[in-house]
Amino acid sequence: MGVCCGKNLLSDMTQAPTRVFLIRHGATVLSAEDRFAGATNVQLSDEGRCQAGRLAARLRGEPITAVYASPMDRTVETARILAEPHGLEVWQKEGLREISHGHWEQMTREEVDERYPEEAAEWEKDPYTFAPTGGESGLAVTARALPTLIELVRAHPGGNILVVSHKATIRLLLSSLLGFDPRRYRDNLDQSPAALNIVDFKDLTRTRLTLFNDTSHYAEAGLAIPAVPEARLSKWWSESRLKQPI
Repeated sequence: MGVCCGKNLLSDMTQAPTRVFLIRHGATVLSAEDRFAGATNVQLSDEGRCQAGRLAARLRGEPITAVYASPMDRTVETARILAEPHGLEVWQKEGLREISHGHWEQMTREEVDERYPEEAAEWEKDPYTFAPTGGESGLAVTARALPTLIELVRAHPGGNILVVSHKATIRLLLSSLLGFDPRRYRDNLDQSPAALNIVDFKDLTRTRLTLFNDTSHYAEAGLAIPAVPEARLSKWWSESRLKQPI
């Protein structure tokens, strides 16, 4: 579906920043199993719906002008929960889809290591340019997701928009926007289910990351502190932790 706003795409964005609430979908029925499910259309779990509901309550008072989501069921449902307090429709954007893992889809990391050890090793070294058979590289995801996000920012100068996407897609977007080495996106960036990121666009080329991977809405009092990551990142992280002296 197209952009829901009829504003002039050439509007002057210097008048006020555009704020993007960039959100990962809530936990799914496969989250706890740590399976590759980028292109697999899994559903939110009850936990994921609860996470999205608490985030919706947190953002209830924000002046949101539009809500966009990847067309996957888990992102659309998360977006609808977030949009409900604002009475807004969810607009689906293909470019916001998650990375496809090709023939790794629905396999655990251990299964991939056992069945495709050479591919797994190449992916660990450079997940930005390498893709498993039938899948996408991080570069390919960036090539579709970044223009999509810029299109949405251009359409809402000075507005606040909600964008619901996926773990890898969000990390790749932030790497590109902030000038990080995208080959390290799995090493250096994490995204918890229903995490809130805020990116402020001064214009189409200048951005500031104002909030990253925030999950304080997990706790009813809004004071949740994330645990030190122990999973969902690259082997570099888990192995480096294991090698730390006691």
